[in-house]
Formats: sequence, structure tokens, C-alpha cells
Amino acid sequence: MRLLLDECVPTRLRKSLPTHQVSTVIYEGWSGVKNGKLLALAAERFDAFITVDKNLLYQQNSLALPVAVIVLDAVSNELAFLLPLVPALERELRSLQRGTYLLITANA
Repeated sequence: MRLLLDECVPTRLRKSLPTHQVSTVIYEGWSGVKNGKLLALAAERFDAFITVDKNLLYQQNSLALPVAVIVLDAVSNELAFLLPLVPALERELRSLQRGTYLLITANA
């Protein structure tokens, strides 16, 4: 699966998703692009957009998402707090559909 990590997600999370093609907003040259435009760009080349921005759903029309959006809900966006969410993320990626909004929490 082709995944795009938001600017607020540590780049090193890529190493925890070795079976996927993972890129970052920064690597793609999209730093500073606003969420609506960013999701449209992501939809052209990626299956899912991964972020820690819990407000994203309120900023976008969740019924018209052009790409699957996965929000990792952790105490912090530091890698140590996101790594425990990777198993749940991997489970969700198996059946992920375009335009889906998912919130993955430590209890998932």
C-alpha cells in the first residue's frame, strides 16, 4: 500500500511499515500545503494519508475525502508513543478503502 505521512508524523515511523511504500509530505515537497489541497495531492499518488492531527476531520468534509485518512491518536507525536499503534494500523490497512476516515487509539 502507498502511504503518505503528514509533516507532524516522525519520518522514522516509515521503518515500522516495511511492507508498504511510505513517503512523507516533506519528501514530496508539499510542506506547508493546507489540508484540503494536501489531501487532493495525496489522492493522486497514495492510498492513505497518515497524520496525528485530530482536528483534520473537522476541517474537511469526511463524506468527500479523496483519500483514506488515518489519524494516530497518541499522547504525543513522538515515535515512542506512535509505535504501539503500528499493529492496529497494520490491521486496518488490510481492509482500508478509499475515502475512509479512521482514528486509531492506544486501545484499538
